[in-house]
Amino acid sequence: MTSISQRVTGFVFSRGAGFLPFADAATPELPLSRLLRLSLFQVSVGMALVLLVGTLNRVMIVELNVPASVVAIMVSMPLFFAPFRAIIGHRSDTHKSVLGWRRVPFIWQGSLVQFGGLAIMPFAILILSGQGEMHVPVWIGHLAAGFAFLLVGAGLHTVQTVGLALATDLAPKESQPKVVGLMYVMLLFGMIVSAIIFGLLLTEFTPGRLIQVIQGAAVATLVLNTIALWKQEARRPSRLLTEEERNQKDPTFQESWAAFVQGGSAIRRLVAVGLGTAAFSMHDVLLEPYGGQILHLSVSATTKLTATLAVGGLLGFALASRVLSRGFDPFRMAFYGALVGIPAFLAVIMAAPASQPWLFVVGTSLIGFGAGLFGHGTLTATMNLAPKDQTGLALGAWGAAQATAAGFAVASGGIIRDIISSWGDQSFGPATGYIVVYSIEIVLLLAALIAMIPLLRTKATVPSRGDTPASDIRHSVVPADA
Repeated sequence: MTSISQRVTGFVFSRGAGFLPFADAATPELPLSRLLRLSLFQVSVGMALVLLVGTLNRVMIVELNVPASVVAIMVSMPLFFAPFRAIIGHRSDTHKSVLGWRRVPFIWQGSLVQFGGLAIMPFAILILSGQGEMHVPVWIGHLAAGFAFLLVGAGLHTVQTVGLALATDLAPKESQPKVVGLMYVMLLFGMIVSAIIFGLLLTEFTPGRLIQVIQGAAVATLVLNTIALWKQEARRPSRLLTEEERNQKDPTFQESWAAFVQGGSAIRRLVAVGLGTAAFSMHDVLLEPYGGQILHLSVSATTKLTATLAVGGLLGFALASRVLSRGFDPFRMAFYGALVGIPAFLAVIMAAPASQPWLFVVGTSLIGFGAGLFGHGTLTATMNLAPKDQTGLALGAWGAAQATAAGFAVASGGIIRDIISSWGDQSFGPATGYIVVYSIEIVLLLAALIAMIPLLRTKATVPSRGDTPASDIRHSVVPADA
């Protein structure tokens, strides 16, 4: 029996990793165990996102009777910090720490900010709703809740931007597409697992249970991010810097941004990212209502749509990761993702007049698949084309364009649907508002395709950063294990 167990164990360790998604992203310099540990920061980000746009959204409106307009404003607060991702990325590129780190201080500071926001959030929400036992003016609750949501948004944007930059530093050039896929699979994993856990813990809602759940998420954020950071980034203390390096003046953000956008292709890439992300995000709050109100699907059936969308996204990430690792043009991958989105939204639109729920399900899964291809392609292109020593700036600009576009698109989708639905005679009855939004998403996808065409015609050249591995002496004079 012992020999059989040893053979089985040996097979799992030698061959089993080949059956794991993105296991081939591992390299001798960045083994799978270290890569998975690093990706835990994405789990904490996913957990915060579920709290912000999912669990707390429902709890505040249903259990605490907070007006939906107030909830919408609170949930949108993290959006205000999204445009600053480029500045955060730039600062992490040029930061000189006494301990010899560039990325770690920013991820740690972001974790602490996110922890602080989550720590005060439940008390602020209870005061805002009038459910707390403290006799405090409600306007203080509004201010405190807004501040808490802003802190969480600032923390998660900082952690994700600099965390992805650190992953880029550590990953060899040829494995970066697979590392991107793994990072976003872990983000989806964190969102799915967190949603299940929060749902179970809040089945019997009480104010005390809400405090426990949110503050438990705050503690989990610190624990996950600490484990993720442990011995990841190599140090180069200031005592090992040359005199020239000590006296070297770092470029300002304006100078770095001017170098980044030189030639115009960077701006075109960001425009394409914004248009495509808006197209794949405008329906986020409308898919389930569309299925319930128009196609008369049950609550259980519409709830499964989120899983369908996530599965489609995972398949898109998996395919993109495998194909891009073989040298495929990431812009072309993003282009194909936008192309897939057009028939996907057409299927969702046709599901109403044809009264065919299966068209709706197929369209939803294709939306997720197309979004996975598009997101992976644009992010991989951003990583590959980042100028030397500007990885953080490039990823921050990508994240700022994506987050800002997604936030405005989601808000616009709900507003447009309500405005159209309030009109009188409508061609498709109650479905008209939804169909208008989905049609706008198709137009945005066409605009993204047009923006990407010049990028396809020009053969992108990989900057010199790719010729110098992350283990270059500039970052690894002192080993990470030191």
